Amino acid sequence: MNMDQGNQTSISEFILLGLSNQAEKQKLIFVIFLSMYLVTVVGNSLIILAIGLDIHLHTPMYLFLANLSFADISSSSTSVPKMLMNIQTNSQSISYEGCITQMYFSIVFVVIDNFLLGVMAYDRYVAICHPLNYTNIMHPRFCLLLSFCPWALSNIVALTHTLLANQLIFCNHNTIQHFFCDLAPLIKLSCSDAMINELVKFVVGLSVITFPFALILFSYVCIIRDVLRISSTEGKWKAFSTCGSHLTIVFLFYGTIVGVYFFPSSTHPEDTDKIGAVLFTVVTPMLNPFIYSLRNKDMKGALRKLINKSHLLPLMS
Repeated sequence: MNMDQGNQTSISEFILLGLSNQAEKQKLIFVIFLSMYLVTVVGNSLIILAIGLDIHLHTPMYLFLANLSFADISSSSTSVPKMLMNIQTNSQSISYEGCITQMYFSIVFVVIDNFLLGVMAYDRYVAICHPLNYTNIMHPRFCLLLSFCPWALSNIVALTHTLLANQLIFCNHNTIQHFFCDLAPLIKLSCSDAMINELVKFVVGLSVITFPFALILFSYVCIIRDVLRISSTEGKWKAFSTCGSHLTIVFLFYGTIVGVYFFPSSTHPEDTDKIGAVLFTVVTPMLNPFIYSLRNKDMKGALRKLINKSHLLPLMS
């Protein structure tokens, strides 16, 4: 510990307890999370490459999907590599600066996912409810704006929480009951009055969640209304099938976010934080390529082309 100006004591590093304090489980945790991380990186990277290389996928829906895949890779990369390194080196420490940085980027990518889910719901609404005007509404400039806004807003949200977290005082306790520096455990660890942090976490979190969720709700109410007007069962199923993957991720994402971030830190145990964080920083990013893409004919075709090209390149060289 270092002494700052006055009688305020600061901490130079934190101790991340990880997912389990049982030594015999560490190797199993390492193997499981390394495998999940590799699947996340490879799966989402293939999605980005396939979309970038296939001109037929240069549409708004796939632009947003590429953004989501990049955000998912980044989200897992903020926490999992550090956890794996700590297990491998038998060290649980992270510097104060490293902890704050990790918290900042974890917030950034969670918020980006949140806004992108709303943007993707709006895209489906326009495609199903206004198909004749789709190209006019979702023109390139508007799509770029819809892609840029989540990144800008997420950094503003993360910066707000980070500046407030820097005002917190951490005394003798530097042990975080988590596998990465998340906002809730940091607030809980502080020995200063964190009422403002808790209030901002709730108000900003509520605002960040409300607008995208309202957009998703509005989009799907309109989609369901229009789909029910379709006379053929095949037409209804085709329209609904384009939304099933998105809805699956929406339920998983919002369920875990609300459980972890919408309630005061003292009202739920550490295990709830950990389980929720694992779901939206590791499990959901890993499942996204499968849920969004493997049920999509265009995406399957693009992935096959990409894999075939990779097989042909060694033969041509």
